[in-house]
Amino acid sequence: MSDPETAADQKPPARIEPSAEARLWAIVLAGGEGMRLRPLTRRVCGDERPKQYAALVGSRSLLRQTLDRVLLAVPPRKTVLVTLRQHARYIAAEFTGSPRPSVLIQPEDRGTAAGVLFPASWISWQDPEAVVAVFPSDHFILEEAAFMRHVVEVADVVRRHPEWLVLLGARPTEPEPEYGWIEPGEPLGAGATAPLRRVRRFREKPPAETARAYLAEGWLWNTFVFVATARTLLEAGRRLLPRLADRLARIAPFAGTEDEPWAVQQAYALAPRANFSREVLEPCPSFLAVSRLPALTWSDWGTPERVVKSLRGVGISPSWLAATEHPA
Repeated sequence: MSDPETAADQKPPARIEPSAEARLWAIVLAGGEGMRLRPLTRRVCGDERPKQYAALVGSRSLLRQTLDRVLLAVPPRKTVLVTLRQHARYIAAEFTGSPRPSVLIQPEDRGTAAGVLFPASWISWQDPEAVVAVFPSDHFILEEAAFMRHVVEVADVVRRHPEWLVLLGARPTEPEPEYGWIEPGEPLGAGATAPLRRVRRFREKPPAETARAYLAEGWLWNTFVFVATARTLLEAGRRLLPRLADRLARIAPFAGTEDEPWAVQQAYALAPRANFSREVLEPCPSFLAVSRLPALTWSDWGTPERVVKSLRGVGISPSWLAATEHPA
């Protein structure tokens, strides 16, 4: 790689066109505070910004890299960014001269379950038959075109089998206890392009000893990228998180009116906090499936150690990392 520090800013690959019937939408999750990565983002950016608004390699923030990656297959008009009210100044800076998706502002942080189910509800009000792909905004992926082609292939399977919620699983390279782990079950026979397996078990952030056993047994890492119809996501919410689903459903009569912000405020004021992985995925409902990603470079940048390890692994050395390795 001739200029590794700017590799993340190179011209993106050509667009990947889903089938006309796909009705593919994207949700980009940008509501976290990224506290575990804060020592690194503070050093690189000089302030207390959440990690998704930090440019850790190249000149684009992690959020902008995610949005550009999603743009390979999903246009801005079908992309929904969900964030928090206190991030408003960072969001404004992100879209200076850039394509702007729909932005949903959460008045309070109610956890990843609300971060998924609120935009899924909003999308269902626009397009009840939508297929939705969910993307965190703190991932490092080198082979972006291959990654998004896989997402599109899974979305096509979901369109034909709307009863499934499909997780994208990555091949583990170590017994990482800070990831979710997926035990693949029997094949579902959904086709060669994106073969699926049922999920036999799901475990969020297991102890280190358990993670070592999962690695030996052939489990997959959960990337927290997943694809489902909006209808299936909302049904999962109603079944497994009824109090949260009920609060969010109260927004629907006000959607698209001047009273929508007020309705969102009221819904969140009494909404319970919930973690999507622990309360929807870990019970391992019967509609859960997994598709293993092709061989590519993927990492969830949750900690400074993970950022440094993944950059060194691919030979990328931004100026802040070079200064650490070779102090003046």
